[in-house]
Amino acid sequence: MRCEMRTLDDIRALGCNDAADERRFATAARVSEVNLALYRTFAQPIVRAMVSGPVAEALRQLQPLRVQYQMFSNANPFMAPIEGIAEEVRKNRRPVADGNPLLAMQENMSKQIVAALDGWRDFIEAASERTFLMMYGSPALQAAVGIDPSDTRPIRKAPKNRLYHELVQKRIAELKSRIPLGGVREAVARALIYVGMGRRAVDERGFETLRRLRQRYDDVPLSEFKALVREQYFMLLIDEEATLAAIPSMLPSELETRSKAFDVITEVMAAMGKLSQEDERRLREVGGLFGVEQGEATTIPFPRRGAQAKAS
Repeated sequence: MRCEMRTLDDIRALGCNDAADERRFATAARVSEVNLALYRTFAQPIVRAMVSGPVAEALRQLQPLRVQYQMFSNANPFMAPIEGIAEEVRKNRRPVADGNPLLAMQENMSKQIVAALDGWRDFIEAASERTFLMMYGSPALQAAVGIDPSDTRPIRKAPKNRLYHELVQKRIAELKSRIPLGGVREAVARALIYVGMGRRAVDERGFETLRRLRQRYDDVPLSEFKALVREQYFMLLIDEEATLAAIPSMLPSELETRSKAFDVITEVMAAMGKLSQEDERRLREVGGLFGVEQGEATTIPFPRRGAQAKAS
């Protein structure tokens, strides 16, 4: 799995919507606004009167998309024995011969599952597109919501509310005021984000090492860790120079502590693959901020898919 940073320019390179598409999207937006207004006027008061807070929370917890993950998580007491069983399997795992018929059966079954999922995805996407074009491209529906079906002029976008801009500026000012705040954990996260921004991509090895990073610093709740990473990223976007300059003041004076913190950064970067020249430049810059020299990075071993596929 690999995630890459993209911008609106990447979307624009694929081609812009024509006038007909703009009318369809504008019709969908109008229909959504009408449905929301009808719901708030007629249905919402009834729902609020009938559903209490505990009932609403229970419904949220029973939402199918949430349940399908919780069924196989530690939240399900029946899954408790799985941890011990999995550990025993890891201890006794042995590679099988390349000619093992069960291995060939596994590969064939995997390919069939992939082909079935790809076919289902293509079918659903094509059906959804046809349904959207047919429904929101209907001249009758467009006229009903106040959009001229024969108009070829670009549809004007509504300007963003002044309150929105005020909230954005308030949030920016809040983040700027928090740039000097934090300790070793915030400094490590900030430095890691800065070094990694040169790659504009992250894969499963990066996520695994970030998980270990969270565990290393008292295993803070995932929601808190996400908020910390998000804030540090936004700070770098808003004022990269000031955000980096604040790192030395966030670190303790003990060289050993700063050196261990920098080792975490080199460990994570080493686990993400070979360093580019830009990675090394940013890593040296961070090493200067931490007051240590860039040493030999520690590599974290990750299992190869080939080894996993041949495991029994």
